[in-house]
Amino acid sequence: MQDPAQPFPEHVTTGRSVVVFGVDDPDARGMLASCGLTDVADSRDFATSPETAGHVCSGDTYFAELGIAVVRADAEQLGTLRATAVREHRPVSVSPEIVHRLLGQPADDAVPMEPGVPVEPGVPVEPGAPPPGGFTDTAESTWGLTATLAAGSVHTGRGIRVAVLDTGFDAGHPDFAGRGVVAASFIEGEESADGHGHGTHCIGTACGPRQTGGGRGYGVAPAAEIYAGKVLSNAGSGRDANILAGIDWAVAHGCAVVSLSLGADVAQVHPPYVAAGRRSLARGTLIVAAAGNNAHRSVGDFGFVGAPANSPFVMAVGALDQQLRVADFSARTLPGRGGQVDVAAPGVQVYSAWPMPRRYHTLSGTSMATPHVAGLAALLAEATGLRGRELWAEIVQEAVRLQAPSVDVGAGLAVAPPPPDPAEPDGRGTHPAARVVGP
Repeated sequence: MQDPAQPFPEHVTTGRSVVVFGVDDPDARGMLASCGLTDVADSRDFATSPETAGHVCSGDTYFAELGIAVVRADAEQLGTLRATAVREHRPVSVSPEIVHRLLGQPADDAVPMEPGVPVEPGVPVEPGAPPPGGFTDTAESTWGLTATLAAGSVHTGRGIRVAVLDTGFDAGHPDFAGRGVVAASFIEGEESADGHGHGTHCIGTACGPRQTGGGRGYGVAPAAEIYAGKVLSNAGSGRDANILAGIDWAVAHGCAVVSLSLGADVAQVHPPYVAAGRRSLARGTLIVAAAGNNAHRSVGDFGFVGAPANSPFVMAVGALDQQLRVADFSARTLPGRGGQVDVAAPGVQVYSAWPMPRRYHTLSGTSMATPHVAGLAALLAEATGLRGRELWAEIVQEAVRLQAPSVDVGAGLAVAPPPPDPAEPDGRGTHPAARVVGP
């Protein structure tokens, strides 16, 4: 386990720097130019041309929606930048750029879990509680849709834009025929098509169909508008610049939710995502991110929430198994501000879409829990009209309390909004799962 007091290890840094400017700094690029950094692209220059985004991200770039730049600067230039900031009373922070990787794995490679079993006919199951033996996939729905109450929700995410920033998307997948998908690649030399599979799987969980023409439904918000941003390469890795570019793009396009099933196993809160998370919330965009898979609880290692999920302004998602127990790999809250697990969701043996010709695949990881929460956030956004910080509060308020400690599951199991209640002034009722659930 990494010592939280140590700087970022060299193997996760790129040699470039991430510069966070003050909110709405009117001349951030000018400040960079005064330090000799004159060839800095502006994200607004390629906002309408996603085909060129990956190339631009490989150089020095200023992300205008976030007020953050990624540059290759030497020590002298950075020293001049800091001195200028102090002299002009302009807040600036500088951090090393780091590398992030996807946080999912094939279910066959996960720590074995007891499988769920079908519910016996006639046995009542309270919503939000695991049936005897645990939840299980059925011919109609995945266990995750059942556990989160999404399978029977009257809400579909219609009118809500959800950005899934990952390895891209297989636009030719037959389950998404006729769906409006906006795609962009922020990886140099790679198109938005998913050459890995992880991105398609996450998009499937967040926004895929609940019914597949006789097959198993697996999508939480089947009518949400999909924004597929490729910020991880086909090999499954990406830099801060790629991820910040995707967030900047999602905010500029008015996405209510951004889903990040990726991270770096660094215990420190990474300043760029403190700023990006806070500024996105202020613009009405909630970022949810995977807490991390660096735990091995069965041997006493509880891990820690890595970046970007350890930002206090990014909702960190832990993973649960079919009995609503904390998954063996799911990271635990770090002490101090930031690093908290905020909510939990299904993350073990999750069935979803996969690039053709395979079509479907089953994976485990906090990567799989995160798009569940992204889809649920879309349902809540549709049902309530809430955005940003208020949407965050609603997700936490509606979560089903679990007996697992909050350092592992936060507020509990994220669930779908209740159906409208005409008797309530706001048309909403008490959620049937608003109670404590045992293992």
